Formats: sequence, C-alpha cells, structure tokens
Amino acid sequence: QVQLVESGGGLVQAGGSLRLSCAASGSIFSISAMGWYRQAPGKQRELVATITKGGTTTYADFVEGRFTISRDNAENTVYLQMHSLQPEDTAVYYCNAAIRVQIGVRFLVNDYWGQGTQVTVSS
Repeated sequence: QVQLVESGGGLVQAGGSLRLSCAASGSIFSISAMGWYRQAPGKQRELVATITKGGTTTYADFVEGRFTISRDNAENTVYLQMHSLQPEDTAVYYCNAAIRVQIGVRFLVNDYWGQGTQVTVSS
C-alpha cells in the first residue's frame, strides 16, 4: 500500500507565499518522477511542475519563476515553494509520483496521487 499525503495549503493574501509538502509512504521500492498539479473549480487538472530523481525540473509557463519544486529522496518527499501568489493560483493542488513497487518477484510502476490540498489566494 502506497500513500501520498500533502500538507501546507491554506489561505494567503495576494503576493504571499506558501510551501506545500508531499510525503510518500508504504511499500516503495523506488520513486522516479514526482510532480505537482492543480485543479481550479470548473477547470481541468493542469501540470504545475515536475522533478526527476536526479533533480531535473520542468515548470508550466504560468509559473513564471514564482514557484520552485524540490525533493528529498531520502525522505520520499517533494516540495513546492510558491511566491508572489495571485488569486488565479487558487486551486486544489495535487501531488503525483511514479512509484515502483515490488509484488513478489515482480516490479510494477504505478502513478499515485495525493488527496489534494486547498490553496486559496485572496485579492
């Protein structure tokens, strides 16, 4: 059983900052890519940022240098530091990870999602 648990969301004024955390736990053999997605009301879920095990990062265009994704491989944790938040950043933020699990003599890679954490930015 693998779980991703997010924390760090909340209410912040425009221009403020938040740091999201996502910890993976359970029967984990290894984790490759980890990332953050978000979904605003009435909109589709969209990619925010990803990071490989080696630390290579990608960002959505709308991030515009305001967010930084990082990870602690020893702790199976990924972070999203967000600065200069704007009302349009309001959404539920979801953690995602590609996790290899061992089942008997087999290894399977599955995509796992956290339950989401609400980020609300007031104007």
